[in-house]
Amino acid sequence: MATRKKDKFAVYLGNIATNLKESANYFADYKLKNVSDLKIFSEKMKEYENKGDSLVHDVTKDLHNAFITYIEREDILTLTMSMDDVLDGLEHTAALFEMYSIINADDYMLRFVEAIRSCTVEIETAVEMLASKKLLNMREHAIKIKDLESKCDAILRESITHLFANEKDPIRIIQYKEIYEELENIADFCQVVANTLESIIMKNA
Repeated sequence: MATRKKDKFAVYLGNIATNLKESANYFADYKLKNVSDLKIFSEKMKEYENKGDSLVHDVTKDLHNAFITYIEREDILTLTMSMDDVLDGLEHTAALFEMYSIINADDYMLRFVEAIRSCTVEIETAVEMLASKKLLNMREHAIKIKDLESKCDAILRESITHLFANEKDPIRIIQYKEIYEELENIADFCQVVANTLESIIMKNA
């Protein structure tokens, strides 16, 4: 029996989600040992972002010409752009590490990054389910993303409290605070993806 061909936009979204997960894995696993590593780290994250931008371009171009889509075109676009925001945030954070010559990520940064990595795994799984129209099964993954984002809210409060209580260098305070806040922003972007997935479930299930 012939298998049904996957919808073109489902393939695009799957590729965007996979690129996002791979970028988060690279971000989380890359070991910074000295300042020269920061350039390699930042450039590789830029490659992931460029690939993401190319995929977004393909989606928007083909959406413009599509007559029928497997879910509403607005939902395809919103899901595309919200996943791209997560990737942009990761690339921007890598650039901050390079700008500030930070090679020793502290425990708070590591906790943020692991939560974000977990979010991207949930996003990829949910997008795969969307492609096969297992809409109700997507909900548990959207909920997990929201739980992870809540954990990041708590990490942000904890990290900034610790920073102001223990760091004496005002420059370092500014740099670390910016990185903590950017990481929390990425978690917020993940929550936007979760909200979009839940909206798609409500419209289509």
